[in-house]
Amino acid sequence: MPAQDNNRYLIDIEVHTEFLPEQSDAESNRWVFAYHITLRNDGDQPARLMTRHWVITDGEERTHEVHGEGVIGETPLLAPGQSFSYTSGAVLETSIGSMHGSYQMLADDGTCFDAPVPAFTLAPPHTLH
Repeated sequence: MPAQDNNRYLIDIEVHTEFLPEQSDAESNRWVFAYHITLRNDGDQPARLMTRHWVITDGEERTHEVHGEGVIGETPLLAPGQSFSYTSGAVLETSIGSMHGSYQMLADDGTCFDAPVPAFTLAPPHTLH
């Protein structure tokens, strides 16, 4: 989903999730998920991913917020048309949850802008109809 209507600052974000049964343990209320993110700069300005903010919500509506610099130890610079992909994970106490958030970007012209990540679901396969 595009971050800005202005074509100068346009980051498209694609998310795919994966349940990790080998790391999960239902008896211990431990449900582990990976999320694969691809960011693509569809704007006309190079932009660097500076920070991230996630809101992680489990099936009991408990939320946990994460703030940090970059992603996976990097602050990638995306030229127009360039993509950056990474994988990270989340551990929930319930089998179903969701995440949403944003990346704070810094364009080469000095403009700071947010690239929002719409909510996505974390759930084992065949759990939701």
